[in-house]
Amino acid sequence: MSAEYKIAGDRGIVVEFENEISEKVNSKVRNMFLAIEKSEIKGVEEVIPTYRSLLVLYDPLVINGMDLLTELKALEKNIKPTEIEKPKTIEIPVVYGGKFGPDLEFVAQHNNLSVEEVIKIHTERKYLIYMLGFTPGFPYLGGMSKKIATPRLENPRTKIPEGSVGIAGNQTGIYPIESPGGWRLIGRTPLKLFDPYGKQPFLLQAGDYLKFVSVNEQHYHSIKAQVENGSYTVKIIQ
Repeated sequence: MSAEYKIAGDRGIVVEFENEISEKVNSKVRNMFLAIEKSEIKGVEEVIPTYRSLLVLYDPLVINGMDLLTELKALEKNIKPTEIEKPKTIEIPVVYGGKFGPDLEFVAQHNNLSVEEVIKIHTERKYLIYMLGFTPGFPYLGGMSKKIATPRLENPRTKIPEGSVGIAGNQTGIYPIESPGGWRLIGRTPLKLFDPYGKQPFLLQAGDYLKFVSVNEQHYHSIKAQVENGSYTVKIIQ
C-alpha cells in the first residue's frame, strides 16, 4: 500500500502509512526515514518519524513543496528494503526498585507477581522504539508483556528524576530529563538519553530496539561515573 501525502503548512509534508500501530507499519516509516536521510535532498531540514507516519520539514526558499512531493513519491517507489541498514539493539542498564523504582512493589502486587518476576519479565524481551516525543528523547516502546501492565498514577508526580524507567498501562518508557509524569517508576538507568550539547543529542533512534538489563546499585554508580566523564561505551546487541 502506497503512502498518503499531506501538506502541512508552508514548509512541511506528512507521509502517512497504514492507520495502525504495528512493527510492520513502523518498518515502512523507518525505511522511508532512512531513505530520505540517505538521499540528502537539498532543502530538507528535518525528518520526524512517528508510529505510522513522518513529517518532512523543508526550506521553501531552497525547494518548492510540489517538487519535494514529487521527489518523495519517487523515493518511496524505489526503496529497496534489502539496502536499508538493519535496526540495532541498544542495551539499557537499569537498577530496579528501592529509591530508584519506588513503584516496583506496587506493579508486582497489582499483577500478583513477585518483584523478581516483574524484573525478569521486563528484561526478557526487546522493545521496538516506535518514536521519540513528550520530552526530548522520550522513547515510545512497543512489546511490553501484558503480565506487568499497570495503570498510571491517579496523581502524577511533579518531579521525576532523569533516567527513570516507568510503566503506564501496556507501555514502558524512560524519562530522558527531569520532568513531571504519571508513570509507575520501577527503576532507573545511568545512561543519558538526551544531551543537547553532544554531537548526537539523542541516544536512541526510532526504528531501533532496546533491551533492559538489570544491574545492582554499585554497577549503576560505576556506569554513571563513566557516562559523566565520557568514557562509557554504549553496548550494542547484535
